[in-house]
Formats: sequence, C-alpha cells, structure tokens
Amino acid sequence: MISIIIKNFSFDTIIGVLDFERVTPQKVIINTEIFYQYNGQYLDYAKVSEIIKNILQNKKFEVLEDSLDYICSYLKNQYLNITKIDLEILKPNILDNMVVGAKIVKSY
Repeated sequence: MISIIIKNFSFDTIIGVLDFERVTPQKVIINTEIFYQYNGQYLDYAKVSEIIKNILQNKKFEVLEDSLDYICSYLKNQYLNITKIDLEILKPNILDNMVVGAKIVKSY
C-alpha cells in the first residue's frame, strides 16, 4: 500500500456557522494522507489538492464535519483504489491563541 501526503495546504474559503464566517473568507489549512493500492497508476497529489480546494471554495459548507465527509466520498468515487483517507481541516484564525479544526479517518 502506498500513500500520498499533503501538508499545510492553505487557502481562503467561506466555511463556518458564525455570521461573519458566511461573508468573509477565512484561511483554512488542509492536511491529508491518502492510502491507495498502487497498480501502476499513481494518485496525483496536485489533482487531489485541486479537487479539495474546488470543493471547499464552491460548496461553502457550514460545519467542518460535513465538508470532511463530502470530500472523502468525492475522492473515493473518483479514485476507486483509495483504501483509507486521513483528512484534517484547520482554521488558524478563528479563535485567539489557537488553531482549531476537525479530522476524519475513513477506511474503505
């Protein structure tokens, strides 16, 4: 089994339930490790990164949990050889003196 790792992938997006989070884009940081069965065809981390960013910028989720679940389902449907996804979304600027976020681990 092989995995690709994407760390500290950051961009601005609308995500959150607070009023100001629904209007003003905020920075998010994505960390993920995606395990897959390598069968001569690699999993392109540049394409995976682009997919994650497009989903988060276009869907405008309210809660991180819904975004995590959606991204995992979408990636699994695109790449059938994925066996496990460890995905974390962090919000570094929402609260003072800390980074907060949510994480999902899905095995297939």
